[in-house]
Amino acid sequence: MVLTWPVGIGRTTQRDQTSGHSRRKLLSAGVLLVLGGTVTPLTGCDLFDRDDEPTPPPDPLRPMVDESLALAAAYRASATAHPELADRLNPIAETHTAHATELARVIGVTLPSAASAAPSTAPAADPNGARAALRALEKTAQQSATAACAAAPAERAALLGSIVAARATHQEALK
Repeated sequence: MVLTWPVGIGRTTQRDQTSGHSRRKLLSAGVLLVLGGTVTPLTGCDLFDRDDEPTPPPDPLRPMVDESLALAAAYRASATAHPELADRLNPIAETHTAHATELARVIGVTLPSAASAAPSTAPAADPNGARAALRALEKTAQQSATAACAAAPAERAALLGSIVAARATHQEALK
C-alpha cells in the first residue's frame, strides 16, 4: 500500500495550528479497521464456538474387539460345559482376550467387564460338537479379520495379520 497524500510527522501545521497525522497512526487505524471488519463476521459464524462438533465415526476395528471378546466367552463357556476340554480351550480363550485388549488399546476404547461378555450361543452337548462349533466360529472370525487386515492402514495390518494367523492356528488346534 502506497500513501500518496501529505502526512505530518506529529507537528502542527503552519496555518491552522491543528495536529497532523503520522503514518504510524494511519497504518494502525487501517489495521484496526481491517481486523475489526474480519473478526466481527467470523464471530457470528461460530468460528470461535465449536461446541457442536459432529462425533467422529466409530473405529472400523471396534467390531474386531467385540468379536474377540465373544470368541473368548464362547471358549470359556465350552470349557465350563466340558471340563475335559478346559486345558485345550482356556489358553485359546486367553489369546482372544489378549487380542481384544490390544485392539482396544490401539483404537483407544476401554474393554467391558468380563462378566458382560456372554457367549452368543450355548455350547454343544458333547465335546466333539463343541469343538466343531468353535472351529466354525474361528473360521468366520478369521474371514472377518482377513477382510479387516486387507482394509487396514499399514500400522494396523501387522496386528490384524497376527490375529488372522492365530485364528487359523486355533482351527487346527481344535481338530
